[in-house]
Amino acid sequence: MADDDTSAGNENSPEDDFQELIRQLFGGGAGGFDPEQLSRLSGMNIDPAMMQAVMRQLQGAFANADESGISWDMAKRQALHIANQEGLGVTAGQRTDLDQAFALATLWLSEATAISELPAPPETLTRGGWVEATLPVWQELAEPVATSIADALTAALSAQAPEDMQGMIQGAGRLMRTVGGSLFASQLGQVVGSLSKEVVSGGDVGIPLMPDGEAAILPQNFADFGRDLEVPEDQLALYVATRELAHARLFRHARWLRLHVISQVTDFARGVHVDTDALEELASRFDPSEPEELRRAIESGALLPARSEAQEAALARLENLLATIEGWVEVVTADATSRLPSAQRIAEAVRRRRAVGGPAERALGSLVGLEIRPRRMREAAAMWRAVTDAVGPAARDALWDYPDLMPSASDIDDPASLVARLEARARGEEPVPDEMDDALARLLAGEVPGDGSEGDGSEDDGESGTPDDHRPV
Repeated sequence: MADDDTSAGNENSPEDDFQELIRQLFGGGAGGFDPEQLSRLSGMNIDPAMMQAVMRQLQGAFANADESGISWDMAKRQALHIANQEGLGVTAGQRTDLDQAFALATLWLSEATAISELPAPPETLTRGGWVEATLPVWQELAEPVATSIADALTAALSAQAPEDMQGMIQGAGRLMRTVGGSLFASQLGQVVGSLSKEVVSGGDVGIPLMPDGEAAILPQNFADFGRDLEVPEDQLALYVATRELAHARLFRHARWLRLHVISQVTDFARGVHVDTDALEELASRFDPSEPEELRRAIESGALLPARSEAQEAALARLENLLATIEGWVEVVTADATSRLPSAQRIAEAVRRRRAVGGPAERALGSLVGLEIRPRRMREAAAMWRAVTDAVGPAARDALWDYPDLMPSASDIDDPASLVARLEARARGEEPVPDEMDDALARLLAGEVPGDGSEGDGSEDDGESGTPDDHRPV
């Protein structure tokens, strides 16, 4: 009889068991999850040991997850833990030396570019400070892929569940999104934390990670960067400070440029989808005793399929944009640091460091399938050098005033054509704007067709709204 009672007490439906698990997960009970309850979910083709391990790790994530189910607080904690493992490491002497380098670099840079100084003084950041300053941008870049992974896990669970449980599975969508999103957020935190040990300055990775108008050097990593270069430390500090200030000045001056870069990266990332075959293959051989395998798959990019043609085109556009930016920074930095005997050697070291991929490529390459490698930086720098020699720094820097003025990929291919246009402009030989440009200019000036601001200036006869009276000639 007792056996019958026990048997009867265990006759819960799978839906009841799963809902109870969710209640435990949200409740955060100290007892954790009931293995027996997990084992009764085997009809869903879900490995109970695997789910128990994953849920145990992610139970705390729900309290901090945003509407997408992704716990970015987890990423921040993970990154700061790695960044601060070796202490702060910024001495008063290092800070003083770099402050002096920034002061002199500011003066030199003002001789080499017409772009104005920064409103705020540059900083010396700890690794943890760099994480705090840049994580919002990393989150923006990575969120599309984090969402894709979370959606893929939800779809995989739905595909494995029996037909009569589909309704319940749909109701558990937030759970699965949090599982995938939190795993991704944790991995992002590890990558950003590791990256904080490598970057030398705020603009080191080529994309605008720092807040607008802010420049910074990380003394801990600066010392590591110069250890094998065999150049005087004061010269290295001046060069790095000048390059960092040039990068920050450019993005502050061309305020549209930051959004332009970030938009291109995020547009690429939104096209990333999880390779469902790879995900299913991973699930088929998943070993519950090795729960880190899923993390390693996310970190290595194994779940991301090959890039599409559209993504390849987007990547080419982004590479040209970053090469144009870094080519300008290189030329301006070279002119500003021409007094330094070791400037060329340092510049070559920086170019080699970027050519092999650099920190940004390793971080974004593993997380969102994006490799940021300005392969055309030398060609872009040659273009900027030709422009500088032909029309001077002021006319060169004016190309950053508006997006339409910025050199294109074809200008990198043919700098002579760009130089010819700029020289013609300097002589007052501006090209006549086409009809579309002229109409747009009038619209921006508030000259709306039909308001009496164009035509022969005659009085409105009361029928100005008719098409015949104001048809363009």
